Amino acid sequence: MTQTALVTGAAAGLGNVIATHLLAQGFQVVMTDVDAARVQQAADRIDNGQGKVLALALDIRQPQDFEQALKATIDRFGRLEVLVNNAALTLATPVMEIEVDEFDRVMTTNLRGTFVGCQTLGRYFASRGYGRIINLASLAGQNGGTASGAHYAASKGGILTLTKIFARELSKSGVTVNAIAPGPMDSPAVHAIVPEEKMAGLLQMIPVGTLGDAEFVAQAVALLASPQASFVTGATWDINGGLFMR
Repeated sequence: MTQTALVTGAAAGLGNVIATHLLAQGFQVVMTDVDAARVQQAADRIDNGQGKVLALALDIRQPQDFEQALKATIDRFGRLEVLVNNAALTLATPVMEIEVDEFDRVMTTNLRGTFVGCQTLGRYFASRGYGRIINLASLAGQNGGTASGAHYAASKGGILTLTKIFARELSKSGVTVNAIAPGPMDSPAVHAIVPEEKMAGLLQMIPVGTLGDAEFVAQAVALLASPQASFVTGATWDINGGLFMR
């Protein structure tokens, strides 16, 4: 069976890598982003006229946006089996300088967005008796963050808890809910918040001495999205170079 996966925040960065990998693995892919023009351009780049990619504008904070995206996906592909909650706002403002409005903006985007996605599409998956939800958390939600802001770390910690709650709620309906918690990746987002002059110091903190590979994270997403992953739910897979061990 060819599965259809919806990836949030897929216009660039890790979300784009995940969408590209899922397509290569035979998935039909719905690439979503708050920037409609940008995600359409990204979809056109990877689809190459195959007709296996749908680009949609989606504000993850809004349940109606997920409902509309679900309808458009069913109209195009007939069904949806996988949700990858990847979209996030990554800021590194020092904790004592974070304004309340900025704190709310990060929490609403990251934590509320994941909640809305899990709840809205979780209902659909449960009604069909099958689904795979993969939430992108972060090392920051486990250790308080190495270079990210307190609001970002707190939102990612909340995502780890939501993953367990939804996993328990949906487990009897054939729906698994898992999280992946990457450490610092060799990605534009990490390079944007870690100045070049501080990169050597960051690498010294990582036991394996290198940044992570986004493509490997995408491979983990594909594995958790597979029908064979039915015995994994409520889990967090750590990909952090040894920065957090348990």
